[in-house]
Amino acid sequence: MPVVAPRAAVARAGKRAAANKRASTTRAMATPSKSPNGAKPRALISVSDKTGMTNLAAELAKLGYEVVSTGGSAKAISDAGVDVTAVDAITNYPEMLDGRVKTLHPAVHAGILARRDVASHVDAVTTHDIGYVDIVAVNLYPFRETVASGAGFERCVENIDIGGPAMIRAAAKNHPFVYVLVDAADYGPLIEHIKSNPSDADDLAMRKKLAWKAYQHCASYDAVVAEYLWSEIGDGAPAPELCVPMTLADTLRYGARFIARCGPHVLTRGNDIHQSHPLVTDARLPLDQSIAGENPHQAAAVYSDASLAEAGGEGVGRATLHHGKEMSYNNYLDAEAAYSCVSDFPTSDPTCVVVKHTNPCGVASASGCGGDVLEAYRAAVRADPISAFGGIVAFNCEVTEEMAKEIREFRSPTDGETRMFYEIVIAPAYTEAGLATLKGKSKNLRILEAKPRTPSSTLRQVGGGWLQQQSDSLLPEDIEFTTVSKTQPTPDQARSFSYSHWFPCDRVRAIEALKFAWRCVKHVKSNAITVATKGRLLGMGSGQPNRVNSVRIALEKSGEETEGSVLASDAFFPFAWGDSVEKACQAGVKAIAHPGGSMRDQDAVDCCDKYGVALVVTGHRHFRH
Repeated sequence: MPVVAPRAAVARAGKRAAANKRASTTRAMATPSKSPNGAKPRALISVSDKTGMTNLAAELAKLGYEVVSTGGSAKAISDAGVDVTAVDAITNYPEMLDGRVKTLHPAVHAGILARRDVASHVDAVTTHDIGYVDIVAVNLYPFRETVASGAGFERCVENIDIGGPAMIRAAAKNHPFVYVLVDAADYGPLIEHIKSNPSDADDLAMRKKLAWKAYQHCASYDAVVAEYLWSEIGDGAPAPELCVPMTLADTLRYGARFIARCGPHVLTRGNDIHQSHPLVTDARLPLDQSIAGENPHQAAAVYSDASLAEAGGEGVGRATLHHGKEMSYNNYLDAEAAYSCVSDFPTSDPTCVVVKHTNPCGVASASGCGGDVLEAYRAAVRADPISAFGGIVAFNCEVTEEMAKEIREFRSPTDGETRMFYEIVIAPAYTEAGLATLKGKSKNLRILEAKPRTPSSTLRQVGGGWLQQQSDSLLPEDIEFTTVSKTQPTPDQARSFSYSHWFPCDRVRAIEALKFAWRCVKHVKSNAITVATKGRLLGMGSGQPNRVNSVRIALEKSGEETEGSVLASDAFFPFAWGDSVEKACQAGVKAIAHPGGSMRDQDAVDCCDKYGVALVVTGHRHFRH
């Protein structure tokens, strides 16, 4: 038989439907509509992370809300002395299936999804005696943390939340009538918002903001679940669809102090770019706190990667800023380039890298500088002091007070007087005295502390899509360096990077000289050439459309020290005679490393044999675009 609603309930519903038709164009305000059964406004709280939960419940109770909750949340609220209604008292069903089913019930979801301005919705909830839910506060099972803990597949699957996302999505969809909370940071602001009796416009703006946040929360959660399941079945293949959850870490500033207004865009202190402003010729605006990217007219931000691949990860994106100005977009790029390069060197061999515009212009290791990390720092700067000025200095070791004093006081090798200026110093650790000393160099010097981290993959945007690839984590230790020339690497090149206490064989020590150059060339923009000796970079050529120009620039930087040095190329030499290989041989280079693979590889071998230069093939390329 059909279910017949009581006559009084039908009459009540008819009156409410008529009233709702008259108010169909009016949005819900902060004061919620009364439920058809005359009950108090209702807040449903069911959270995994219980931060701030009991205080939220107490404040809502003071505002006249009935607090409904589930399981452990209900117990914690009750223990805090707040009246709470168990959800099974609403559904008339107990929680079941080991907690898998708690809130998946029409008595809950109809109360969330019912539109107060649609007569048929009002009729339905009235007929079935369902109360409206006006606030939903839910966060989800800790799936990411469970996976990161090393839990097995079954336990991870049990931590995939079902009821939580369903309630969040329902509340967000019906946001004109339901506030949805997924972040404890929003609890206090919502309470104050309700107390302020906001206008319709302000209230709707708050509701939309919370709804956006709710959907983003669910999207990020689902992205992590999908990432995990693909890792179980994908066998390392690219996923057919890719979602990367990211969380805004900060908006970024631009280093310039002023910018002229240009075109219809104007950037004002502390604000975003606004359009439709009149062009004001020669007007200049202070930009100390502006939000900008590579250039002042580009808005920018930095996001932390919330994917499983980066769970518990470190790196520049999560670095601690101990001192100095805020980080800019360019600062992040340069710091990443410097730290990525220096992190490729073994921590047993303290190394310093200096970067400018993402290219290493100076690299030196203590083992090639008499075991002295201070001398390694000096050597790295001396490689190209003009470029080093205003650059980024990175170490793979703890910065001590002695090192900090040297960084603070070191004078430019170009004139012996000008104190070197840097944008950033980055290292894995600092002694207390070292940090204090370094802070005295400049109020603006950014001092970063970060644990090394190589991302598992890289993403780059192209028009209409994204490119994804595995990160280039290949190290010289992973590669076989094979001599293909008649001339073998000799002890003469061993002086370039002496590991005599590790390697008794002269040839092996000479190969290590090439490995040093190879570590460097991996981090130089293609076409990339590095010339090295004595455990330090002498010169590099980067970003040239043809390899011969990169060779020319690297040799010019090396100058007189080219004699007896080694050279590394990120890709094979397409030509040898009268080209890159012969020019390097004629300049005094004694050993060359390249991937090989050209149709003219034999020309490179013959050329090196003519000049008595050792030629080593790595079999691996290091293009960097």
